[in-house]
Amino acid sequence: MAPRASALPRSRLRPSGGTSVVGTVTRGTTNPNRLRRMDRWIAATHGAALRRAPSPVAVDLGYGAAPWTAVELLARLRTVAPHARVVGVEIEPARVAAAKPYEREGLAFRHGGFEIPVQERPALIRAANVLRQYEEAAVAEVWARLCARLAPATDVPGGGLLVEGTCDEIGRRHVWVALGPEGPRTVTFAARLGSLERPSDLAERLPKALIHRNVPGEPVHAFLRDFDRAWAAAAPYASYGARQRWIRAVRDLTADWPVTDGAARWRQGEVTVAWGALAPRR
Repeated sequence: MAPRASALPRSRLRPSGGTSVVGTVTRGTTNPNRLRRMDRWIAATHGAALRRAPSPVAVDLGYGAAPWTAVELLARLRTVAPHARVVGVEIEPARVAAAKPYEREGLAFRHGGFEIPVQERPALIRAANVLRQYEEAAVAEVWARLCARLAPATDVPGGGLLVEGTCDEIGRRHVWVALGPEGPRTVTFAARLGSLERPSDLAERLPKALIHRNVPGEPVHAFLRDFDRAWAAAAPYASYGARQRWIRAVRDLTADWPVTDGAARWRQGEVTVAWGALAPRR
C-alpha cells in the first residue's frame, strides 16, 4: 500500500537543481477515459473562454502512472479550442520519462507539482484525484497556490479555471470544485445515471474539501439529504428512464438550493451548485 501523503505538501529540489517541486508522490492510479465527465463539463462551460484566449495552456496536474488523461484532455479541448495546448505535470520523474514518447504538437510532459512549472499562466488547471491522499488542512493552501498561477481575466475571459475533484476508478461517479483566480465558485456532481441507486452514492467521491464534512450540521450533508428526498419523490419518472428522474429531482432541488446550470447539463447526469451553499462551516 502506498504511504499516505503528508498533511501539507513538501518542497524538494528537482534532480537537476533549481526551482523546488512542491507536493508528495501519490499512487498514480489512472485509466483511459476516466475523466470524461470532467472533460465534457470543462469543454461545455470553459470552452468559449479557451477559444477566445490567444494561446491557452491547460495543465493536467498529477496525471499518474500513464499519460492517458493528458492525451484525452488535449483531444477534447481541441473540439472547442483548436489552438489549446496541454502540459502534463507529474511529481514522480519516472512517470514523466514514461510519458515523453507520447509528446506531440500541443502536448508536453514536465516534472513538477503544485508550483506548476510552466512559463505561461494556465487558462486551465485540472487536478483530479490529486488531493484525495492529503489531509483536509492542506486543501486551502494548495487551492490558493494553484489559483495564484491561473491566467487573469485580461488573458482569458473570466480568468483561468482550476477544476479539482475526485472520481471512481472508471469515471462513473465524479464530484469536483471549480475555482477562478478569486477562489471557489461551484461544486459539480456527475454520474452515470444507470449505475446510481441514489444521489448520496456520490458522497464517497466528494473532493477532500468536502468529504469529511458529510455529517449532520454541514451544508453538503443537508444537500445530499435533500437530493435523496427529491430523487425518491421523482420515482414515478423512472419509467421514462434514469435521466428523466434525475432531471425532475434536480428541478425540485432548485427551490431550495442555488443550482447554477440548466437542463442541458442535467441531461448529462450533472448538477452544479454555488460553492457558498456547500462550503464547510468553520
